[in-house]
Amino acid sequence: MALTGRAALLAALGSLPVGIWEPGWTGILAVNVPLAVACACDYALAAPVRRLSLTRSGDTSVRLGDTADVTLTITNPSRRTLRARLRDAWPPSSWQQGTETTASRHRLTIPPGERRRVTTRLRPTRRGDRQADRVTIRSYGPLGLFARQGTHKAPWTVRVLPPFTSRKHLPSKLARLRELDGRTSVLTRGEGTEFDSLREYVPGDDTRSIDWRATARQTAVAVRTWRPERDRHILLVLDTGRTSAGRVGDAPRLDASMDAALLLAALASRAGDRVDLLAYDRKIRALVQGRTAGDLLPALVSTMATLEPELVETNARALAATALRTSPRRSLIVLFTTLDATPIEEGLLPVLAQLTQRHTVLLASVADPHVSTMSKARGDIDAVYEAAAAAQAQSERHRTAEQLRRHGVTVVDATPEDLAPALADAYLSLKAVGRL
Repeated sequence: MALTGRAALLAALGSLPVGIWEPGWTGILAVNVPLAVACACDYALAAPVRRLSLTRSGDTSVRLGDTADVTLTITNPSRRTLRARLRDAWPPSSWQQGTETTASRHRLTIPPGERRRVTTRLRPTRRGDRQADRVTIRSYGPLGLFARQGTHKAPWTVRVLPPFTSRKHLPSKLARLRELDGRTSVLTRGEGTEFDSLREYVPGDDTRSIDWRATARQTAVAVRTWRPERDRHILLVLDTGRTSAGRVGDAPRLDASMDAALLLAALASRAGDRVDLLAYDRKIRALVQGRTAGDLLPALVSTMATLEPELVETNARALAATALRTSPRRSLIVLFTTLDATPIEEGLLPVLAQLTQRHTVLLASVADPHVSTMSKARGDIDAVYEAAAAAQAQSERHRTAEQLRRHGVTVVDATPEDLAPALADAYLSLKAVGRL
């Protein structure tokens, strides 16, 4: 029960002085019987809050950056009309900054025995699960002098999925895949690819593709066409250790790695390859295995939604052992991790031979575009020092990449915007030369 602002204003102006009683006093000061009666009636006519029934419906998932509508149905079982203000509380990251007040507060009037719906529109700013907290309802009397207030639990969870912004590159990568697959007039040949068919030789064809036996049986020169091998296994390994928490722009490196992993998974599944996911730092954070092409992307997106970087040093030896157990047969292991010298030289390099001996390894790393900008800075002493520091960092990064390449690792080092298409191109190149 609460005195409303309207009643307090009337009392302050002296129009309707309220009664005041203090324990230990000998009497009651400034009693106004009409106001007391009006407040009592207003309170009695306000619909009870605790008897209200609340249920939810609406969206259960949304991509980061999009909106989700969650509907709250309020049923008034009492014999009094509900005149109320309602606050639907969610975590702060459920809205963009400054929009919570308008998005979470509603006014409603519900006659006796009826129900009404209000919709809260969420626009989350972070991945993960967003859970409704509580619903606070303030019920007013017809005069607006007194109000009843109470809270209800109305559980609901909205899972915020990765945005998958790199899906815009998928059509162009699929077009190149069709070229490699022999579905268009551009046909390529590589070591380990599967024989597809014979066709007539045209200028520019690789002479190594000429089938001399078939040529002897006909008047024209015949060449073999090839298609990339299918049903290969690809293991996407997300390093969720402390280096993945470093922010590049407005998001951690892990988010850019996940976006690139989604594009590669979509492309590889269309190519007929099997794709699994492993997220690891000191223990398994996520594992997706054995999904069909139709179920792969939804499973990956849902699993990645709740992944967060862990502020621990990744155990490279345990990561390699887990990857080997997950991929007992020859596979393409795509490792999303940093190219910083210390974690690579002290962690990955000592165990790299275990992976490259059995598998093809591709390392994808997120580069910070700000470092490239710093390296071009000039004009004053501070800018020159920044340029020198950036140049040194780039030099160490290139040296680390060369070390990995000497061990047989294919390295993709690109900014968050370029990492996904660059990784897809690297996969298609490996597939074209039959290295999968």
